[in-house]
Amino acid sequence: MKPLSLYQHVMGADFDRLPAPLQAFHTLAGAHVLSGWVEVGAPESWPAKVLAWCIGAPQVTQKGPIRFELQAEGRSEVWTRHFPAKTMRSRLTLVDGRIVERLGAARLGFELSGTPQKLEMQLVRLHFLGVPCPRWLMPAIVAEETASEGRLHFEIRASLPLVGVVTRYRGHLEVPG
Repeated sequence: MKPLSLYQHVMGADFDRLPAPLQAFHTLAGAHVLSGWVEVGAPESWPAKVLAWCIGAPQVTQKGPIRFELQAEGRSEVWTRHFPAKTMRSRLTLVDGRIVERLGAARLGFELSGTPQKLEMQLVRLHFLGVPCPRWLMPAIVAEETASEGRLHFEIRASLPLVGVVTRYRGHLEVPG
């Protein structure tokens, strides 16, 4: 029997409700390279650019191919996103029943929910430079995945009051099998 993936551990029975391409992607084990298409939006202000730099996010508006490298090992995954002009890397791990993503100077804690239409990641905890962020200061984050024939569609957006959008990108990946 194949061991449970990171997302299966966190989501439990909700995982089985996800569309087939999302289940296929989130059960990949070992090293994989996926390709697709992405639209990236630039940070909206100077403070947003600084924060984007701190987490390794893209700085300019672009459209083009994306190469996504996945290294999945049970309760840990490394995601390397090769955008048209920037590479962004993060590590996802299982901590206290949540997914924690280390992204540059930030450590983000997410709760996951799944429906037959999509996967949603809700930010519930954030540390920046090791300092916990109070709830009133946490960014508004949209992190959703949907699916169509053999494709995982993603939409990511993070913004802060008075700062604006720090990062945003959307597109799709071709999912094997």
